[in-house]
Amino acid sequence: MDSRRAGEIVTEYMKQIYSFAIRRCACIQDAEDLAQEICLKLYKALLAREVPDNISAFVWTVAHNALANHYRQGARSSVGIPIDLLADSLKAETDTASDALTCVEIETIRGEIAFLSATQRRVITAYYFEHKKQDEIARELYIPVGTVKWHLFEAKKELKRGMETVRTSSELKFNPIKFAICGINGSAGTKNVADFFRSALAQNIAYDVRNKAKTVNEIAQDLGVSPVYVESEIEGLVEYGFLVEKSGKYLINFLLDEPTTEILEIKERMYRRAAELVASEVFDRLGEINFESYGVQCANSSAQPITLTSDYPVDRNYILWSLVPYVLALSGEEQLDFEVSFEEAATRRPDGGQNILYASVIGSDVKYPQNYTEMKNWFGPCWNKVGRYTLWSIDCEWTDKGHGDPVAYQNEAHHALSLLGRFENDEELSGDDYAFLVEHGYMSTTGAVEGLFKAAGCYVYIDSGDNRRRLLEIGGEVKAKYKAELDILKEEYIRAVLDETPPHLHKMQRFSLQFIFFSDGWFLLHSLKHLVESGRLKLPSAEQKKSLITLLVSE
Repeated sequence: MDSRRAGEIVTEYMKQIYSFAIRRCACIQDAEDLAQEICLKLYKALLAREVPDNISAFVWTVAHNALANHYRQGARSSVGIPIDLLADSLKAETDTASDALTCVEIETIRGEIAFLSATQRRVITAYYFEHKKQDEIARELYIPVGTVKWHLFEAKKELKRGMETVRTSSELKFNPIKFAICGINGSAGTKNVADFFRSALAQNIAYDVRNKAKTVNEIAQDLGVSPVYVESEIEGLVEYGFLVEKSGKYLINFLLDEPTTEILEIKERMYRRAAELVASEVFDRLGEINFESYGVQCANSSAQPITLTSDYPVDRNYILWSLVPYVLALSGEEQLDFEVSFEEAATRRPDGGQNILYASVIGSDVKYPQNYTEMKNWFGPCWNKVGRYTLWSIDCEWTDKGHGDPVAYQNEAHHALSLLGRFENDEELSGDDYAFLVEHGYMSTTGAVEGLFKAAGCYVYIDSGDNRRRLLEIGGEVKAKYKAELDILKEEYIRAVLDETPPHLHKMQRFSLQFIFFSDGWFLLHSLKHLVESGRLKLPSAEQKKSLITLLVSE
């Protein structure tokens, strides 16, 4: 047969050959080696003869012969050891495992040992691979010798059962998911909760138990990894409340959304329309007020270098960048109907945090709506309070604050709050204090000039609780005006989201859904985007980005 025709036949059967190898090998690497070996042998065999009468029969004859050679050469395979041989290989205490087993057998047994419990793994390893006596193992594990014997007996049965089981992996082994976004609602502790899910293993463990509780072995089998690694990862996830354990099975305990194309379309329509209705009118009404009469101040809204002799005129656009999202987020809260409290929904973490972790996974078959609004570098809204002062802030695609770590930002915000409170109360700050505030975008200064010094805040300041309430009343009136339409908009979305949410997470999900069109990052993002696109908000200067959307509110 000519080489062109031989190549066509090999190409035609390549996927089937790979599937043949996958079902007969313990790992992808072995399957790839075997498939490559079959294809090479098939190509050479075809070159040496005319076209067979039954090509399919010829292909699979070559494949099975290559498989037999593969086993004889010692490749690791899930079907490489007869069960009776394995059982006989686990010898009595006077024997050693290494004398009775070939290298292939030892590797296969090691793979099955990974599926035993932690204690059984330790006992089997110590006894058969470290050649320790039963009484020595008992002393090491602080258990009776009789318990060691029982573990050995049970482990043998489990190993035999494991070798009789065809272990099949889920699609996650070959096509692992990846979180699209990951953040928290609530207070951060001393650890950044997102750090728990920086690894692909942790993300896929959580995804695997999103809808159904599973054992460590079941998770490991789905992911195609050793249970030892899953077990180690799960310990930390359970300790910090991201997974819950019941009767040896694990279930997710945070919001891991997997939106469909339909949900994304509903979501985009809902937020776009809400932004058109509410954000535009709130902006127009706030743009008409006299800031001074409402207690709204910003000493250096232009964010330009200040001098000892002059101040810069108020930049109303800069102030509205902060004021509008603040009012949109917090106004009209009397219209909220709380079904679920934060205490009911949130998880208390060992590091002192109390929050709801949320993440999302976007499937490869999901299509984004046209002109879909993406959450680029979004962080917030965040609020922190010290004494009578509250610091409220957002970091997003239009700002340049470099936030992203909730723990680091919380520490920064608390320190800044204590300094800004003293500054507003005309208390003296040190040079280091001013340097900290300037570095993080809260302040601008002249520095020392011939012994004189001047400083100005770059944040928007609301000087009293009464003025804060007056400002929020403006937003509340606009939201009340459109409440009926907003309720209809969100009803369809809420129903669609809950239909896709596992039942055990409904309470957590309902808490978050209560805040649609309030302290809702997606609503605020759509609102800012709409105001920019409609020309109401002008893009900030490069110098303004570090302090943009930052408010200090005095109660």
